[in-house]
Amino acid sequence: MPRVARVAVLSTNEAPSRDQVRWAEKAAPALGVKLVAVEVRDGDYDRAFATIVAERADALSAVASVILGTGRQRIIQLAAKNRLPAIYDWHEHVEEGGLMAYGGSVTAFTRRAAVYVDRIFKGAIPGELPVERATTFELVINLKTAKALGLTIPPSLLLRADQVIE
Repeated sequence: MPRVARVAVLSTNEAPSRDQVRWAEKAAPALGVKLVAVEVRDGDYDRAFATIVAERADALSAVASVILGTGRQRIIQLAAKNRLPAIYDWHEHVEEGGLMAYGGSVTAFTRRAAVYVDRIFKGAIPGELPVERATTFELVINLKTAKALGLTIPPSLLLRADQVIE
């Protein structure tokens, strides 16, 4: 989206969500975009999107969040209604109609969780296990949604995608 000047970042009051907004705020100037941070409060997605529209955002980035994950259908609906190209962290958003996702692999997370469960069952103390960050990332693109938004996804990006939904 070469015309994007204002990007809304949809977040919650969870600590990891606030961290992601701070990281986006640091990256925005280097990308030449103005960031519009919008927090979903008490599940009020309509209010959050009213703010996003009032701020004239050109695109939307929804942070990784359990709260936003449970509201993903409403977020996808409101992004479509307001014709906002949106990127998410989880491929489930794209499978349910979102435009694009780039984030950690849920499959890889699940495998690592199984390793942790095994270690705990074998006597490891959970608080002493190391915290791990994602090392495998997935790019998923929904071409049907792109078409509905009037977007053409560059072939170079489609080639890099781990999954393209048609």
